[in-house]
Amino acid sequence: MNNKYIIAFDQGTTSTRTIIFDTQGNIQGISKKELTQYYPQSGWVEHDPNQIYNDQKETFETVLKETGIHPKEIAAIGITNQRETTVVWDKETGEPVYNAIVWLDNRTQDICQTLKNKGLETYVREHTGLVIDAYFSGTKLKWILDTIKGAQEKADAGQLLFGTIDSWLIYKFTNGKQHVTDHTNASRTMLYNIKDLKWDDTLLAALDIPKSMLPEVKTSSSNFGSVTYKDTTIPIYGVAGDQQAALFGQGGSIEGIAKNTYGTGCFLLLNNGKDYVSSKNGLITTLACSLPNEPTHYALEGSIFIGGASIQWLRDKMLLINEAKETEAICNSIPPLKDLYVVPAFAGLGAPYWDANAKGAIYGITLDIGKNEIIKATLEALAYQTKDVIKAMEEDSGKAITTLKVDGGASANNYLMQFQSDLLNVTVDRPKMIEITALGAAMLAGLKAGVWTKKDTESIRKIDHVFSPKMDTKTRTEKYAGWLTAIRRTKTFNEA
Repeated sequence: MNNKYIIAFDQGTTSTRTIIFDTQGNIQGISKKELTQYYPQSGWVEHDPNQIYNDQKETFETVLKETGIHPKEIAAIGITNQRETTVVWDKETGEPVYNAIVWLDNRTQDICQTLKNKGLETYVREHTGLVIDAYFSGTKLKWILDTIKGAQEKADAGQLLFGTIDSWLIYKFTNGKQHVTDHTNASRTMLYNIKDLKWDDTLLAALDIPKSMLPEVKTSSSNFGSVTYKDTTIPIYGVAGDQQAALFGQGGSIEGIAKNTYGTGCFLLLNNGKDYVSSKNGLITTLACSLPNEPTHYALEGSIFIGGASIQWLRDKMLLINEAKETEAICNSIPPLKDLYVVPAFAGLGAPYWDANAKGAIYGITLDIGKNEIIKATLEALAYQTKDVIKAMEEDSGKAITTLKVDGGASANNYLMQFQSDLLNVTVDRPKMIEITALGAAMLAGLKAGVWTKKDTESIRKIDHVFSPKMDTKTRTEKYAGWLTAIRRTKTFNEA
């Protein structure tokens, strides 16, 4: 397998990328395109599915041209994708009937309330591991069927297909031959029974969704079809939702590993092994990446809706910074904050609070507060939200987390990572390869292609830096108590 490469399609919320890895897990080339965001109404977020496919195709072709790597040298393709984002398309034409409704979108709160009124909250938690929330795909699909003229009738007649972004890309790249997904993405739809590993008839009936719309579900390292480029057929051998792919890339196929990805949102996952644990602290249970002939592993997950997106808000809306990387020097240039907190609930509060109606807030402003203090408090909010979720994970799992593995764009910020370690009082382990999500997808594909063994994938990850806690207990306790007060006041304000 000398001179073989693995390609990762990394389709995220704000960009679409293709990355080529060599057999040592090193990046040989990256091509990227920014993804247009559409906001038709307050709280609505959409993408153009055709742009997603065309951008993925363009970056794929561009990275091959730029690196000079021949398609025959590519052993396999792995796909990792923004999860929950929902696409419905015509089976005959392959054209979407509506824009992709993004995971951040909260237009389906009324549908969620209807499900709650039917008494389905306990059922959803026990069978899907999730909570009833607009975040997940099921109610987004229901909204499209209810809203787009003729959609329900076409769906009932078997003429429409549903998929998350992985399914959509596979369908397009295989010229409509494959309508498939993997366990990790299926587990985010609120339609999949993660105990029985099958689509859930009760929930499909409750939402009036025909089973004919749904993709076939496979293990994350499987044959998902193939891409043809310049008379070369390249197999798609790995698929995983971005957060599970990151957990896999961090070595999280092993029970007890916890990671946080600091992306548009922040997503913490803890591999809880073969045991299904239902959270009592506002977390969700989801499927970790699955391998053929191996037991299914479950993960506890805490989803923080607004992570790096709050830094984008500082840049694009508040005009306080020009680039995200400025925040590290700004944070280091001013004294520690005292009683100043930004609660970035711009899309509601995720785990462990699940308050869809919450709005962002700033607490503790005095006359000596300037833009640098606001910037620092916004960055620190990522660490506070992470502590909320870690605390819930420890209570649910009964295990103390001693090391947090980190990745994603904001993990490059040394100030944030040190503050995170201080706040949690645990070590924070950052790998040299920050593109760990794409690497996880590549690993899944490489395993199936025979490029790597499972032992190989465990040794590919290299440590860049380990941050150790330096903050004293009194300061840590006081800072976190202030954060909890800010959260409580945010929730109270929205209840008033």
